[in-house]
Amino acid sequence: MSWHRVVKILAVAASTALSLAAGLPPVQAQQGAAVLFQNVRIFDGRSDTLSASSNVLIRDKKIEKISPVAITADVARAVVIDGRGRVLMPGLIDMHWHAMMARLTPAAALGDVAYNNIVAADEAADTLMRGFTTVRDLGGPAFGLKRAIDDGLVAGPRIYPSGAVITVTSGHGDFRQLTDLPRTIGGLLSRMEQIGGSMVADSPDEVRVRVREQLMQGASQIKLTAGGGVASPFSPLDVSTFTEAELRAAVEAADNWGTYVVAHAYTPVAIQRAIAAGVKCIEHGHLMDDATAKLMAEKGIWLSPQPFFDDEDATPLPPGSEERAKQLQVISGTDTVYALAKQYRLKTAFGTDILFSQKLARRQGAQLAKLTRWYSAAEVLKMATTANAELLALSGLRNPYPGKLGVVEEGAFADLLLVDGNPIDNIKLIEDPAKNFLVIMKDGKIHKNLVAGDKIR
Repeated sequence: MSWHRVVKILAVAASTALSLAAGLPPVQAQQGAAVLFQNVRIFDGRSDTLSASSNVLIRDKKIEKISPVAITADVARAVVIDGRGRVLMPGLIDMHWHAMMARLTPAAALGDVAYNNIVAADEAADTLMRGFTTVRDLGGPAFGLKRAIDDGLVAGPRIYPSGAVITVTSGHGDFRQLTDLPRTIGGLLSRMEQIGGSMVADSPDEVRVRVREQLMQGASQIKLTAGGGVASPFSPLDVSTFTEAELRAAVEAADNWGTYVVAHAYTPVAIQRAIAAGVKCIEHGHLMDDATAKLMAEKGIWLSPQPFFDDEDATPLPPGSEERAKQLQVISGTDTVYALAKQYRLKTAFGTDILFSQKLARRQGAQLAKLTRWYSAAEVLKMATTANAELLALSGLRNPYPGKLGVVEEGAFADLLLVDGNPIDNIKLIEDPAKNFLVIMKDGKIHKNLVAGDKIR
């Protein structure tokens, strides 16, 4: 027996034990069985209201049938879950996640790679248990973690990986020390580059190489830092980093692979330069102005901001530091960016950008709930499901999971949550997934079940 097979058997055994501890009946550990949800009200990811009582049949990883009447035909030995009028909804999607750095401190992230991968795998399981069945990873060496999840070795969300962040010397993502200078073109890589966290590129040709390297490893989209950032020590917020020619080189390389580029950018200059180069999605945008928002609307550019308006969900940074000052500046622009997004009806995604804190990672759903400061609960839920799925689809043939995500409809992937309550009426239910998400299903597999009395039909 191969070592890979041994590891997989042990992983399945551990998963079964965890499921039993969570209240999952032994029958549901059997893989490949159909699952039938009875008597559920559906939030389908598109509508502002719930359906009437419905029944949903899952088979072969997808939603096979949705019916207001009992489903009886061709469901022999299906696992039946009585929803008892509870809400069935799509799994949540986080469009700005860092699977390898959500828990680790910056120093630890540059340390023991083997340990860091184990930490990331543990966090991936927790991410799934918070109801996030898909994440778009926007920076970090997540390719191996994605593969382990897809192979069933560990539990976790679907990952749309970007690979290393592409940055410039002194740009956001350049965590080298001054003692690492000067940089020799073609010389030895820094530690952050060796582990695949970020890559420095200071010309169009270097950008093409670094982008193609990420695509070669399986990137579904590419991320560049078009302007300064909060956490990077030598990256003022007002600085525009890449030239338009450099940005355009990345867009061209990604377009040749049928996918797209996202740009980290806060200021009007950085955002507008990225758009001119062909970037399809702006991450953050908190310091944008009216003219920039209008341009984004005209060009159909996606905006992926984060609801940073207090310290509760802010990445911990040293008080009095330059990084903390930059963080406060970003927080001050949050109301403005969401107001502009609404005013110009920008295509808006939801992502958390949680870094360096397990405590903050546990508040992933709470960040989503905070969007009701600007949107209705139904609008928030649609943003974290169907809107995010629409943005994911821009990866075209590089999409690692071709199919329908973010919806409850026939033919869609069976990524589902059974909620004990109505999240349209009470969005705060998603802040406590351990209590309120009774069933968590990804790819037709039940990862959590707290509903008593399920049976084999």
